[in-house]
Formats: sequence, structure tokens, C-alpha cells
Amino acid sequence: MIKKHIPNTITCLNLISGCIATYWAFQGNYELALLFIVIGAVFDFFDGMVARLLHVSSPIGKELDSLADDITFGFAPSAIVFSYLVPLTSHLSPLTPYLAFIMAAFSALRLAKFNLDERQAMGFIGLPTPANALFWGSLIVGMGDKMTSLPYAEYAILAGIFISSWLLVAEIPMFALKFKTWGWKGNEVKFIFLITCIPLLLLLEVSGLAAIIAWYVILSIANSYFSK
Repeated sequence: MIKKHIPNTITCLNLISGCIATYWAFQGNYELALLFIVIGAVFDFFDGMVARLLHVSSPIGKELDSLADDITFGFAPSAIVFSYLVPLTSHLSPLTPYLAFIMAAFSALRLAKFNLDERQAMGFIGLPTPANALFWGSLIVGMGDKMTSLPYAEYAILAGIFISSWLLVAEIPMFALKFKTWGWKGNEVKFIFLITCIPLLLLLEVSGLAAIIAWYVILSIANSYFSK
């Protein structure tokens, strides 16, 4: 049956998008790298949906999806940060930019945990890999030129790598934009998040995506704290 191959084909398109994003990242073309990460995210959104609609979900599809996600949302953003760090860390060890690939390893760990964790049906435990990828891609595309002029920018980026890696596997509940009902009650955090995304994008443009991801993390932590 042809239809059973459709979701895996979409997943492979996600993986190919991640490969192309990685190529452009190493070329220093961060705009195209971010574009292909976004394209990969679109394919990632539809592969699971199509599998459910066609009733052709399979264990191999789940494993393939994790592999594709680590390329597109783990390795590709790590390559962006690596390429960005190379000229910034010329006065440090030449090995310093390679620390960016720690995020790829923690992304793989996060995806493996997600496959085994049954608590994440209506939310996430830890930062989703697409969110981390969009944060770094949009931050460097939108603010990269300004950050290079800041003193100690390379140290801030390195600190960000370690914080992101920790957030990927942290036992922090983070909400997903899934709605059982469309009423305000029970969905307050989701609606507040969606409403505040609009001015952030209008004011900050591309770097607004990075601000949205940071706001998502802050709101998730606050929601987790006050709901206890």
C-alpha cells in the first residue's frame, strides 16, 4: 500500500531539510539555514498528523521521526552556532566553537526520552527540540550582527549553549498548544502566550521568534510553579 509510506516520506523531507539547513549553516548563510529549519518544522508537524489520519502509524516511523528531528532541530542549529562562534572565539581555544555540538547530543537525548516518556501526551517535559532550534536560528539571524559588537558576546553564547542543553532534558513541565476545549478556563496560559506572540513578532521581526521561545520557557516555568 502506497499510503503507508506517505508519513515516512514526509519525515524524510524533514531530514533532508535539516541536511540542507546544516550545509547553509556551515556556509555562514544563517538566513537560508533558518528557512530550511522552518521548512523541516512544517514537515515535522504534518508527518504525525498524516500518519494518524491514514491510520498507518508504525514503530519505524517513530524512530525515523526522532532521527530526522535530531538532524533538523539538533545538528542544524548547532552548526549555526558553531559557524557563528568561529570568528568570535579567535582569542580563545580553537576547540571552543565545537562546544556548540553539545546541543546536538542533548537534543538526541531529549528525543530518546520523549519516545519513552508517557507523561508527554498533552505537554512536554523539557524544551522541545524545534523550539530550541528556532530560538538559536532566529537569534543569530535577527541579532547576530549586533551581538558581535558586544563585549564578551562569545561567553554569553557559550552560556546559552549550556542552558539550552540543560533545558532540553530538564524535568520542567512545558505546555503544548493542544486544546481539548476552546474556552478560556483551563487554557489561560496558552491564550496569554498566543496573544503576546503577536506584538513580539511585530516589534522584533525575525528575532521575535527567539523572544517568543524565551517567553515560552519563562511562562512554562511560572505556570508549573504556581500550579503546584
